[in-house]
Amino acid sequence: MYRTHTCGELRLSDTDKNVTLAGWVQRTRKMGGMTFIDIRDRYGITQLVFNHENNPELCDQANKLGREFVIQVSGIVKERSNKNKNIPTGDIELIVSNLVILHASDVPPFTIEDDSDGGDDLRMQYRYLDLRRNCVRKNLELRHKMTFEVRRYLDQQNFLEIETPMLIKSTPEGARDFVVPSRMNPGEFYALPQSPQTFKQLLMVSGFDRYFQVVKCFRDEDLRADRQPEFTQIDCEMSFVEQEDVLNTFEGMIKHLFKEIKKIDFTEPFPRMTWADAMKYYGSDKPDLRFGMRFVELKDLTIGKDFGVFDNAEYVAGICAEGCATYTRKQLDELTEFVKRPQIGAKGLVYVRYDENGAFKSSVDKFYSTEDLLKWAERFNAKPGDLILILAGDRIKTQKALCELRLEMGNRLGLRNKDKFAPLWVIDFPLLEWDEETQRYYAMHHPFTSPKPEDIALLDTDPGKVRANAYDMVFNGVELGGGSIRIHDSELQDKMFKVLGFTEEKAQYQFGFLINAFKYGAPPHGGLAFGLDRLVSLFAGLDSIRDCIAFPKNNSGRDTMSGAPSVLDESQLEELQLKLDIHDK
Repeated sequence: MYRTHTCGELRLSDTDKNVTLAGWVQRTRKMGGMTFIDIRDRYGITQLVFNHENNPELCDQANKLGREFVIQVSGIVKERSNKNKNIPTGDIELIVSNLVILHASDVPPFTIEDDSDGGDDLRMQYRYLDLRRNCVRKNLELRHKMTFEVRRYLDQQNFLEIETPMLIKSTPEGARDFVVPSRMNPGEFYALPQSPQTFKQLLMVSGFDRYFQVVKCFRDEDLRADRQPEFTQIDCEMSFVEQEDVLNTFEGMIKHLFKEIKKIDFTEPFPRMTWADAMKYYGSDKPDLRFGMRFVELKDLTIGKDFGVFDNAEYVAGICAEGCATYTRKQLDELTEFVKRPQIGAKGLVYVRYDENGAFKSSVDKFYSTEDLLKWAERFNAKPGDLILILAGDRIKTQKALCELRLEMGNRLGLRNKDKFAPLWVIDFPLLEWDEETQRYYAMHHPFTSPKPEDIALLDTDPGKVRANAYDMVFNGVELGGGSIRIHDSELQDKMFKVLGFTEEKAQYQFGFLINAFKYGAPPHGGLAFGLDRLVSLFAGLDSIRDCIAFPKNNSGRDTMSGAPSVLDESQLEELQLKLDIHDK
C-alpha cells in the first residue's frame, strides 16, 4: 500500500497514529538540526519533520530532495507547536521514520504555487505541471461537481443521456466545420459536430421525449477568451413542449446548480427581455445587468443647433455614470481614446459634467445652452454629480461602441463584481439575418428554428421582421446557453428552406435524412444547449474558459504541449489520397 491517508486528511484526532503518505515535494526548509518538508497531493499539504539528531542518515536523505520529487513517507502523527491556520492539516505534522524516493524530478520551469512565476504560454506548454497548482485543480474539481449535479437534476426530470455520433455529414450553414478525411471513401470527408442538433431532433422523432448529453463540439472559428476550437455542451431536447416549458425546466437546472454549488438561492423567476429591448437599452444581446447605465436616446433633443456631428448622425445616445462629474480632463481623454480604438470604432466622445452645484460643463458648450443640457440631464434622470457620455453615428455601430463604453465604465467603477450574479432570459430574437455580400438571408440560429406563430405570414412579405421562437440565458453579460422551439411541420420547414435560398435538391442533400424522418410523425419539440466551459468559468470567477479546461488550446488553436496541429507523414497523406501544399513547403 503506497499510502494509508491523503496529504489533506490528517487532523489532531489522528495524533500518535502510524501512517504512510505519498505525494510531491512542495518545499523544503532547514532549521538547525531539523528539516521540514511539505508533501502535497490532490487533497492537500502535510508538514513532514526530519530530526538529524535522532536519524542523521534519514535527515541527510531528506536534504537531497528537490521540488516535485515523488516520495513515500511513514511516521507518527504529532501535534504541531507552531500551528498553521491557513491549511486544514495545520494542527499536525508527521515525524518521519522512513522515506522512499519514488521518482526524482527535474527542476520545474515555474513554481507550482497559486501565484506562479510562469506566464500563460509557459504554463500551457507544461500544462501537466500547471494542473498541479491548487487554483487550477479546484477549477476542474468544480467542473466535475457541476457536471455531476447537472446529470442528477436532469435524471430527476426524466431525461435520458444518449450519445450521438462524432463523425457526421458537413452542413456548412453555420460556423466552419473541422473535417476528417475518410480513408475507406477517398475524396470524401466527415465533419466533427458543431452541435448534435439534427441527431437530437431525430431522437425526438424516435420517441425519446427528454434527451441530454454532455458532449464535445467543434467549431473552426477565430478564438477569444470564451471560445475554444473544441468545447463541451450540456445539450438538451424535449418533446411536447412550448417555450415556457423549456425556460422553466432549465431555469430550474441553473437554480439547482447555484443552490448546490454556490449556496445561492434564486427565489424569484429570472427576468426576461426581448432581443429588441436588449439592443435598444444595452447595445448587446447579452447585457450585463449587474449595473444600470441603460442607453438613453437623444437625437430629438440635439438637432437644429448647428452641431454637424449630431445633426448628421442617424443615432445619438449615451449613458449616465453616477457620481463621475469629478472626472478630470485626463480621464475623459482616456475614455475618448478608448472608444476610438479600431476594435470599437467610434469617431469621438461627447461629455456633459453635471457638477454638485448644478452647473454644466460640456465638450459641446459652444453649440448647446444650459437649458439644452438641462433637458438632456432630465432625459437621463441625471443628478448633480453625474457624468453623461454620448456617442453618435450609424445606429448599429454606435450601439456596439456604446455597449463597450458602458462595460468599461462598469469596470472602472467596480460595478462588475464576480461574486454578484444577474440572470436574464433574452427572447424573441430575429429569425433571419441579411448578408449584403451574398444577398441572401441566413438563419440567426439554424434552419430548424421555429418562427413565432403570429409572424409566420411575414415569411412571404417581410422575412427580416420575423421573430424566432428562440431564447438565450445570459449571466453577467455572458451567454451561457441558448436554444429554440423547432419547426416540426414539414410545410413550414419547406418554406423556411426557400426563404434561406435552398433549392429542393440542396435541402434534400444536406438535411434529407431529417426531412424524411419528419414524414413519419415529428412531435412538437424544442431544446437548449449550455456551454459547460462558460458555466464553470462563471461559477469560478474566471476571465477565460481555458482555466477550467484540462488541456486547452491557445489563441491560435494550437496545443503547445503536444504540438497539435502537426504535419502528417507522407505515408498517411498517400493513404488518405491527400496532397497538401503546406506539406510540400
